[in-house]
Amino acid sequence: MTILIKNKHTLILDEFRFKCSIGKNGSSLNKREGDKKTPKGKFKIGNLYYREDRVEKPKTSLKCIKIRRNMGWSNDINSPKKYNKLIKINNKIKHEKLKRKDFKYDLLVPIKYNYSNSIIGKGSCIFIHLTKNYRPTAGCIAINKKDFLIMLKIIKRNSEIIIN
Repeated sequence: MTILIKNKHTLILDEFRFKCSIGKNGSSLNKREGDKKTPKGKFKIGNLYYREDRVEKPKTSLKCIKIRRNMGWSNDINSPKKYNKLIKINNKIKHEKLKRKDFKYDLLVPIKYNYSNSIIGKGSCIFIHLTKNYRPTAGCIAINKKDFLIMLKIIKRNSEIIIN
């Protein structure tokens, strides 16, 4: 099963077409940390992370991980061993906090871009996450909760995403 990001407003999965949003500055083959671009290419996806205090565990074949207060995703170009990895939050490492005050990360699936053997500065924290208004993201792909839950029922652990 392949998730296709056809353009900056369309995610296609099987016979479903979902409205989505991508990075504020579009998509790019030359993604850089902080450029607000979504990376182009074909990538594997990660586990589902979810806020147990806000949503029921969704029906999905993905491995489900409860988001804890101390979970973050490193975007610190000065921490090469931790860069673009799930971390236990610590003030010495710059990170994206997973347990946010807003709803965006109530459900999220990491896109395995620059994931294995990460290249520092090439981009990190690229997720499929929630949106209510489809405003452009910092580089992630955002869809509404209803569509996200449908997507989770269809995709498999070996699903990939193609971003055009």
